[in-house]
Amino acid sequence: MEQLGAAALPVILGGILLFGFFKNVDVFDAFVQGAKEGVTSTIHLMPTLIGLILAVTMVRASGLLDMVCELALPFAQTVGIDPELLPLALLRPVSGSGSSAYTLTLLQQFGPDSETGKIASVLASSTETTFYAITVYFGACGCKKLSYSIPAGLLGDAAALVFSIISVKVFG
Repeated sequence: MEQLGAAALPVILGGILLFGFFKNVDVFDAFVQGAKEGVTSTIHLMPTLIGLILAVTMVRASGLLDMVCELALPFAQTVGIDPELLPLALLRPVSGSGSSAYTLTLLQQFGPDSETGKIASVLASSTETTFYAITVYFGACGCKKLSYSIPAGLLGDAAALVFSIISVKVFG
């Protein structure tokens, strides 16, 4: 099975070269052109991504995330969810790596078979890093009007939280 996996890349590359040959496409020129466009896109997105990373770092280091979680604590207790899930719900739309690290912490603390561990797993796998996606996709096309995108994305994140809790309580 490992030999099949090792042969996959050369077979794919050979297939691309053969396809380009039969379609009369200069494959190397197309590759170089695509690489140029990739570098241009990266340079174009870099300031926005740096700003997003800086904002995430500042929110985590300043204690703002902890403050917001404390404000949402009465709501979490009223609804009956573990308050430990709040940082994950708030961090997930902003930082994929931060939310993955926090999910791992929850799994280590509560266990993967606990209700909190199950909800954290479902939530982490059912949401998008909304602000990162908006930054990359809207930045790539140069779109500046975000009037509906951010509220719609955050509404989707809130729905993911609600349905993660419901799914685990009903099916877990």
